[in-house]
Amino acid sequence: MYELQVETSFDAAHCLRGYQGSCARLHGHTYKVQVVLRGEELSADGLLVDFREVKQALQEVTERFDHRFINEVPPFTELNPSAENLARYFYQELKQRLGALVSRVAVWESPTACASYYE
Repeated sequence: MYELQVETSFDAAHCLRGYQGSCARLHGHTYKVQVVLRGEELSADGLLVDFREVKQALQEVTERFDHRFINEVPPFTELNPSAENLARYFYQELKQRLGALVSRVAVWESPTACASYYE
């Protein structure tokens, strides 16, 4: 089994609706998003997936949140913009772009705290 990991980061603000604590107030993060792809077969040129393709897909998915208030970006106008919900959203979007090889997406709100989503 082969596994690839690609990461990117973006800066954004959010607040958690219904949360009892400081995260209910507007605050920001430098988010790190990591996508993990897994597969058993390599292409004829020895690649599971071209890193360039993964980086482009990850950039397309995250760029709409960069330097934005996430609560104003659909679907987070309705969905609470927690790290868990962001991880699931990015997973679903990347799965549409990259296919079944997408194994897991992790979203870090800080260097020591992340949430992951996988099916």
